[in-house]
Amino acid sequence: MTLIKSISGIRGTIGGKPNEGLSPLDVVRFTSAYGTWLKNYSNNEGKLAVVIGRDARISGEMVTNLVTGTLQGLGIDVIDLGLSTTPTVEVAVPMENADGGIILTASHNPKEWNALKLLNEKGEFISAEDGADLLAIADANAFNYANVDNLGTSSKDDSYLEKHIQSILDMDLVNVEAIKSKNYKVAIDCVNSTGGIFIPALLKALGVTNIIELYCEPNGQFPHNPEPLPENLTEISKQIKEQGADVGFVVDPDVDRLCMVCENGDMFGEEYTLVAIADYVLKHTKGNTVSNLSSTRALRDVTEKNGGEYFASAVGEVNVVNMMKEKNAVIGGEGNGGVIYPESHYGRDSLVGIALFLSHFATSGLDSCVALRATYPDYYISKNKIQLTPEIDVDDILLKMAAKYVNEDVNDIDGVKINFTDEWVHLRKSNTEPIIRIYSESKSMESADNLAQKIITDIKGFI
Repeated sequence: MTLIKSISGIRGTIGGKPNEGLSPLDVVRFTSAYGTWLKNYSNNEGKLAVVIGRDARISGEMVTNLVTGTLQGLGIDVIDLGLSTTPTVEVAVPMENADGGIILTASHNPKEWNALKLLNEKGEFISAEDGADLLAIADANAFNYANVDNLGTSSKDDSYLEKHIQSILDMDLVNVEAIKSKNYKVAIDCVNSTGGIFIPALLKALGVTNIIELYCEPNGQFPHNPEPLPENLTEISKQIKEQGADVGFVVDPDVDRLCMVCENGDMFGEEYTLVAIADYVLKHTKGNTVSNLSSTRALRDVTEKNGGEYFASAVGEVNVVNMMKEKNAVIGGEGNGGVIYPESHYGRDSLVGIALFLSHFATSGLDSCVALRATYPDYYISKNKIQLTPEIDVDDILLKMAAKYVNEDVNDIDGVKINFTDEWVHLRKSNTEPIIRIYSESKSMESADNLAQKIITDIKGFI
């Protein structure tokens, strides 16, 4: 069993003993800590309200009941969106003038996982400092529950599918008429989670009527590994070619990561989701961009070509968002298919990404997804990992790697990134899994793989 407490929330496998997995007791304890932290943090002197929503995981209903009851027990009102998406909950928090939000999802992790992703009153992830305060509250069991006359209420709200989509349609750069005029045939793979509810509704609102739906039943039975990586997307690739689709969209279970597949079944490239959408935004809105240290150099190239400046942040959505605000970025995100468009909200949003990508495609003057992809510089990222065991001292390994490559351009704001002339490698401990991530990028996949294997050999030597 696994329980991980990090900047990305409280994440673990369902079942097992308390404090070893995400047991019911752990759900109650960390929800209590969040509610208590919210009371300490909020300037609201009245009764607090929290928006919650969940993906379609099998454990989702159980976790929802535990979270709802715990918040009520603290005297906090709950607005339950039910089956929802991470970006939808983020949009709903400020729309409801709520004090915070909790998304019940373990993102790309397999079905045995679930998590509490914690938001502030802006609908943005809480900071690392706030997270540390919350964990201290949990460790001390410093909770004070409400008496019977001051319990919170619980209400259901199923209006946010429509509200979220309408907010996207209202954005200046979403060109519904251009999309409708192309009569695109679009394939989607929603991994049997809530994307199966939201993505078809969005596409229809954008004027797409010919939709090939794969795995759109929100039952939590993921038909393949839910992380939208090429090796997991063989079925949609096959269907696109057989049925003559113009493009395919794949999302993860909570719909904050977006991957595209071209008409020939080839991957557009998870790293290039943000690159293409940023190119479209920058053509219409001058400004800067931000992505994390593990993301492709292609975003920098596209940004500079459009007259903007590119900045790199530490990994983690909250770090990207903070730098976007600091640098006044007009778009940003992460190379895992995460698009953050401030015109909508400061959170990764596949729905926004699909609307902007289709607008870009429809107005590009190009007749194929392959042709659009060919307009961007080619970089290749090799994504590898080393499984951690308790005796491995990751911090010591990273220090030794930095020392070994001291004569190169080394960035240590988040793990260790080593920049070579035409390639780079980034090593860091994952926030969400017990692994060291090793990302390398070069001008060919062979070179990227070779660089990764060289670094892995170095690490194994230190271990």
